[in-house]
Amino acid sequence: MAKPTTILEVMQGMPGAFQSARAGNVNAVVQFNLTGDGGGTWTVKIAEGKCEVAEGAAQAPNATVTAAAADYLALTRGELNPMSAFMSGKLKITGDMSLMMSFQNWFAIG
Repeated sequence: MAKPTTILEVMQGMPGAFQSARAGNVNAVVQFNLTGDGGGTWTVKIAEGKCEVAEGAAQAPNATVTAAAADYLALTRGELNPMSAFMSGKLKITGDMSLMMSFQNWFAIG
């Protein structure tokens, strides 16, 4: 599987990469605020064993992720360590932190 080269590819690929067995019975909404070139605001909804992605802001997200689009793309490509990105301020998370610590494990990467 080719690694994504744009945020649009990342977001469009999320439903197909979603591993419902890993997520269990999670019902959550995560908003992504990705700044800079190729960024945007995206809503990812996990419910009933499915992942849905839509462009735009969520009404009441469980968590919000804010990052530069280039940094988030590097995260999804495995080129930037999530914990290092968080600790250095490249990745900001508000809301349900435990949800976001599990989030990355719900998707098949690479």
